[in-house]
Amino acid sequence: MTNVKLDDGLIRGDSVTSILDSAMDAGGGLLRLTPTWVPRSFLHPGRRIKLHPGDYYRFGADRGGIDERWFGSTTDAANDGRVWHEGQSFCLFEGKKFMLKEAIAERGNDIVGEAIFGKYNRWPVYSKFFDNMGPIPHHMHQSFEDAALVGQEGKPESYYFPPQLNNVDNNFAYTFMGLEPGTKPEDVRRCLENWNEGDNGILDLSRAYRLKRGTGWLIPPGVLHAPGSLCTYEPQWGSDVFGMYQSIVEGRYVPWELLVKDMPEEKHQDLDFIVGQLDWDKNVDTHFKESNYLEPIVDENRSGDGFVDKWIVYGTVDGQQLFSAKELTVAPGAKCTLKDPGASSWITVQGRGRMGALDLQTPAMIRFGENTSDEVFISHVAATGGVEIENLGTEPLVGLRYFGPNTHSDLPKGGS
Repeated sequence: MTNVKLDDGLIRGDSVTSILDSAMDAGGGLLRLTPTWVPRSFLHPGRRIKLHPGDYYRFGADRGGIDERWFGSTTDAANDGRVWHEGQSFCLFEGKKFMLKEAIAERGNDIVGEAIFGKYNRWPVYSKFFDNMGPIPHHMHQSFEDAALVGQEGKPESYYFPPQLNNVDNNFAYTFMGLEPGTKPEDVRRCLENWNEGDNGILDLSRAYRLKRGTGWLIPPGVLHAPGSLCTYEPQWGSDVFGMYQSIVEGRYVPWELLVKDMPEEKHQDLDFIVGQLDWDKNVDTHFKESNYLEPIVDENRSGDGFVDKWIVYGTVDGQQLFSAKELTVAPGAKCTLKDPGASSWITVQGRGRMGALDLQTPAMIRFGENTSDEVFISHVAATGGVEIENLGTEPLVGLRYFGPNTHSDLPKGGS
């Protein structure tokens, strides 16, 4: 196994100030980010996130395969045996790396904006490519109230299925979501009682939706979901809490510990408490798809000759605008000035071009530890001032970018 470490040469502490100032000045408020890889011991990589075929187990086979790449993250991945920086994004300037988390701590008002930094003192969201060969267990992410019981934050999340990363379906391009209307809490409790008897049958209480490229879903906390095998772009709140409610997936046993890992220790065998962490009304919603499904919406105000900007993640969670995302497509030879009301994290998924002074290039293959030119953090000062984007290639230049809370005054409503 290679000895390459993602944090080789990382600059920390007081030295960050100088390199950050230089990077912000040279990039006009744009920060180049390096690939952030995250393994999961209980999943099977889908092998569509451009990582070299020989590098999927670079954290060690015991850690599991790399099936996620995180973007613009200041959130730790909640993995057993994790390396100290797992999940954290690094900035790159003139061959030197420093943590996005420490950059924001140093110049938060400039990088994420005064409103976000003043309230959260950090960048409270992140996104990822989530890429698996088959389905994962029916699970939920705790609400903010329930996560606070173990000193964590809740995790609403969203999905978008970029066509560029989904040339194949892999094994199961369907996602079970929620519970069939009419399901009772005692039905789920019975599944938990049968945990060690084989398949506990919780999918019998749910329904699967076929996943469609170029569309997405908004998943509130407390809602059960068993993501399918399309590679998924996932803007979400900056937390890694979850509880797995399915005991066997594709013949693989799911340990009880993965159900209760983010619940108070004294409640680990309290089945009524565990069932009670589900948002029952949202799970048995008779119009679940209407409430949670997302079709892209063209933003006419930010589209023009040779470029189209689309909303791909929108709507609110319990009335709060926590995150959102857009997809920008620029035609060959065209350019545009991207002007947003707040910071965003950008990943290029197709084509070649430039953003301000930074090159944009979609890689065909990435070695573990290699730096790329596809990922950029667009700071608040750059976003509000406007950034020129130009397509320098022969195919469309396509980028996805996600935003933090309360960024947009014109965010479409869910169901639009």
